[in-house]
Amino acid sequence: MNNMYQFKTISEFHKYSNLPAPEHPLISLINYSKVKYPTDTEEIKWTQNFYSIGLKRNVSEKFNYGQQKYDFDEGVLAFVSPQQILTIEINQNATVNASGWLLLIHPDFLWGTPLVKTIKNYDFFGYAVNEALFLSKKEENIIVDILENIQREYQSNIDKFSESIIISQIELLLNYAERYYERQFITRKITNHQILIKLEETLNKCFNEENTSTKGIPKVAEIAKNLNLSPNYLSTILKIITGQSTQQHIHNKLISKAKEKLSTTELSISEIAYELGFEHPASFSKLFKNKTKISPLTFRQSFN
Repeated sequence: MNNMYQFKTISEFHKYSNLPAPEHPLISLINYSKVKYPTDTEEIKWTQNFYSIGLKRNVSEKFNYGQQKYDFDEGVLAFVSPQQILTIEINQNATVNASGWLLLIHPDFLWGTPLVKTIKNYDFFGYAVNEALFLSKKEENIIVDILENIQREYQSNIDKFSESIIISQIELLLNYAERYYERQFITRKITNHQILIKLEETLNKCFNEENTSTKGIPKVAEIAKNLNLSPNYLSTILKIITGQSTQQHIHNKLISKAKEKLSTTELSISEIAYELGFEHPASFSKLFKNKTKISPLTFRQSFN
């Protein structure tokens, strides 16, 4: 069964998951143990017109977000933005029920608040899904407390303060998540080291003579795709590990290759520029001088 479902409203998702109708049309906190996906299919694929934040334990299904896998074997907190493709591989032989919480937020709930713009600045809504957020028990308790505060507020009698209180709780949750993600980047040194190794291998491949002369200078999105990471995620982790963005790493490799050609070949400055993927030699010379404080010609002359 490969039909693509589209959940335009939170109510539609509730109905599909065999849940009671939501208490609020634009925001809902779901006890994940009560979500019952259809069991007569091996795979479910959908897009949704709302944000979801899932804190899940004992998940037997396999989730694919975009083209990547969401691994809940270790990570427990995941973020999905509107219009992304989510695929779930149903485990027909599951023996343990999943538990946790699923917060659904329709963008219409955010209209008229600063969060409607700033929520897009939280990079983890675009991260590759194999980077679910790891939480300690203490951190998990903090997140659950915030989720329950949101639920209590929309279940209470709605007054003029309700929306602003809920919005502030959502912002608090997102800020804690940002803190925990940064901690995760720092502590997962082995994974980070592997990313650096793969980045170096990818840049070396991209900067061979054939690739750059025919394809041009590699772009951040291209490098990230080769590493199975989103551009935002890759730049974030590189800045934390090395203090430099993906673009800066591309430029560093480019300058390194340029120095190699300037010092070991008799190619002209223009020929080197074209081999490195520049359409105009002047652009190459400008970048080289910006990065090294000297011109390509001055650098070459220092070897004579």
